[in-house]
Amino acid sequence: MEIFELTIHELSDKLQRRELSSVEATQTMLARIEATESRVNAFITVTPEAALSAATAADQRIAAGKGDMLTGIPLALKDIFLTEGIRTTCGSRILENFIPPYSATSWEKLKERGMVLVGKLNQDEFAMGSSTESSAYGVTRNPWDLECIPGGSSGGSAAAMAARQATATLGTDTGGSIRQPASHCGCVGLKPTYGRVSRYGVIAYASSLDQVGPVTRDVRDCALMLGAIAGHDPKDSTSVDLPVPDYTAALPGGVKGLKIGLPKEYFIEGLDSDVRKTMDEAVATYLSLGAEIVDVSLPHTDYAVACYYLIATAEASSNLARYDGVRFGHRNRDARGLLEMYCKSRAEGFGDEVKRRIMLGTYALSSGYYDAYYLKAQKVRTLIRNDFLTAFEKVDLILAPVAPTPAFKIGEKVNDPLQMYLSDIFTIPVNLAGTCGISVPAGFSATGLPIGLQLIGRPFGEEAILNAAYAFEQATEWHQRKAQI
Repeated sequence: MEIFELTIHELSDKLQRRELSSVEATQTMLARIEATESRVNAFITVTPEAALSAATAADQRIAAGKGDMLTGIPLALKDIFLTEGIRTTCGSRILENFIPPYSATSWEKLKERGMVLVGKLNQDEFAMGSSTESSAYGVTRNPWDLECIPGGSSGGSAAAMAARQATATLGTDTGGSIRQPASHCGCVGLKPTYGRVSRYGVIAYASSLDQVGPVTRDVRDCALMLGAIAGHDPKDSTSVDLPVPDYTAALPGGVKGLKIGLPKEYFIEGLDSDVRKTMDEAVATYLSLGAEIVDVSLPHTDYAVACYYLIATAEASSNLARYDGVRFGHRNRDARGLLEMYCKSRAEGFGDEVKRRIMLGTYALSSGYYDAYYLKAQKVRTLIRNDFLTAFEKVDLILAPVAPTPAFKIGEKVNDPLQMYLSDIFTIPVNLAGTCGISVPAGFSATGLPIGLQLIGRPFGEEAILNAAYAFEQATEWHQRKAQI
């Protein structure tokens, strides 16, 4: 097996036994990026010199007996994470030349463990999108079919994993932005409970919804990465002060006697036949493993997309007000007067999708409309959260599709925002409820595109969904297939 195909735990074993050095692994990964990047466009910035320097330090650390499972492992980050001294664009022209003076907590934690950053990954601009088509740095392509989208907004994170350009990646999930691309690219992607992982140093889209999570080759890697980034951070007021369990220890428990809920609102007309078939087969797999399948209802699901696009856009319009050409970011040099500079800088710096969402959000928060829109959406959000909490009184976790269809063609929905927004109909409710969800490879479409299975857990129930995902992964072979690129 090639070095770039190894999982974290496989590569770590070789590094710890000194069969391989981190420098060799990093050089192999950088060569892989160079060989595939012209077709995939998963990266915005590649950092070869810094990566090789970090790999050398990791090898010294391992030689001194001070390394751990993550030391020396090549990693790539969605370009929404601040990285001190390394350009961070958030997929936008407005931050084209921004070099942050400090790093995100999640990256600091991984850097302390000795992980090696090979680059920053492409994404929808300011994480606003479901296809990575709104990036100012070009469209990312799905390694399983280069004519298809990889999903979004963490499309670069998932595409890099599918193209085997990194051993692990981090993304963010505001309405499905980790789980949906993981599903479309045949990876494992986990959205932790809101507050489980620090958001400090992550460029904000919608602050009450954003959450950091890993995209990996298998469930064990996902558990390793979550354990490394989870935990309380005094720099993030929304970070929850709870102990971090050993997520890998929970993996092998099996699912015998586990109650898995099937929400009727997620198995609807319009669900792609290949997706439905994959879900039916997943249910059969869990039944064969001794789990119990229970019908549940999440009655306010129909309102989730509308609710999300009021709350998320309102928070986005507030968060993006800081990009005004004054303190940092793109500034128009020809403007006469302050107002003209604001207007021209933002008009030039932001793309169409970001402008659309800023306008929607500003309207929802404007005088006379706040109660009718934003406040009403927050009340509906409470109903959606209560739906989940009620369902979890009957079941241990919930099984659902990740997306209504496999990956669609590039350009297919770009001129129809509503159809694009509906791509996230099954992932958005989890963000609104603030709970956790994971996508795990579960099958393929008739045209050979990956389809993911979504498992949704109780708040801070990551151990349960990782355990159930691991049991499914061990009973199937979907995660072993590789994109031919």
